[in-house]
Amino acid sequence: MTLRTRYGVTGAILLACLTGVHAQKKDPLKHLNGDHRIAVIQHAQVWASTDIASVDIKAGPMDVAAYAPEDTIECEYVARRVTGTPKFWCDTGRRTGKDSAKEDSIKVKYGEANGEVYGEVAATRLLWALGFGADRMFPVKVLCHGCATDPINDQHLREGEHLFDPAAVERPFPGKEVESSPDSGWGWNELNLVDQTSGGAPLAHRDALRLLAVFMQHTDNKPRQQRLVCQDAKNESDADSVGGCEHPFMMLNDVGRTFGKANMFNKDLPGSVDLKAWASMPIWKGKTGCVGNLPKSWTGSLEDPRISEGGRAFLANLLSQLSDAQLHDLFEVARFARRQPETTVDEWVEVFKQKRAEIVSRSCAT
Repeated sequence: MTLRTRYGVTGAILLACLTGVHAQKKDPLKHLNGDHRIAVIQHAQVWASTDIASVDIKAGPMDVAAYAPEDTIECEYVARRVTGTPKFWCDTGRRTGKDSAKEDSIKVKYGEANGEVYGEVAATRLLWALGFGADRMFPVKVLCHGCATDPINDQHLREGEHLFDPAAVERPFPGKEVESSPDSGWGWNELNLVDQTSGGAPLAHRDALRLLAVFMQHTDNKPRQQRLVCQDAKNESDADSVGGCEHPFMMLNDVGRTFGKANMFNKDLPGSVDLKAWASMPIWKGKTGCVGNLPKSWTGSLEDPRISEGGRAFLANLLSQLSDAQLHDLFEVARFARRQPETTVDEWVEVFKQKRAEIVSRSCAT
């Protein structure tokens, strides 16, 4: 006797639910067990070679749907719950995917006093230019239809439209997210799980990334601020291919609290785009040795990392390839002087170069 004949309609519904559950295949990249997750991390990369001298920092990355600096983007408000710093979701009206049916929803950070609107543009472009992974942030204006004037505090559809200037639009780093649970991300201590003998990133690359976090004073570095992505995602489940991913990449997901001073509670000031605070933070703890100077925040997973000579030299070489013109573009396109009108782009460039010199001149060989 079947469920349908024994329990009538209720049995039919239950049967449909049960068969539906079995019919649906779990995404192998979204439900990794502990062993598979470690296996993926073991052969993950953190850096890819770029032609730094030819990078157009002002235009930004073109491997996603990009926007020119100061473009005005029109979109329709999407009622999707958000928390944290001022942000909202918006539908541009574009359609993506093979069937052109998928909505193009973008995450918008906004607010004159929101340091992440400025800091995340600069941080992601620096990471991208040097070859490290980060989401793509575009400094724009956003004309939102249906937005409240302050969507983070009024998350409802409203009449009319509102212009958000300044704003920054996020486009995700190319690749499919790999995780064991939603927003699980990866902690900085898990860089130690990467195994070069298994095809993973060498220590020099991993330490260079740690040191770059120190350089930028990346204060809010909790695990969900980093993502593990697959650059060759497979649709089918394949337990024998370490979670269905042959080329995983460990990238930075949210780097808005940067170019200031790392602090316990990840405050906007001095944590985000504060020239005086950033200039006050030396790269190294102490006059000798190579312990990076990055105070731990209450949410953080990175604190005062010890850097190898290989990692120091690797990042020093990358940073030294950036020209003065590129550095000027970096701070100009991110609108740092708008964030702090008492500062100039040239002053930001000068502090950048001083910090770069601290990395170049230090030796970690002992």
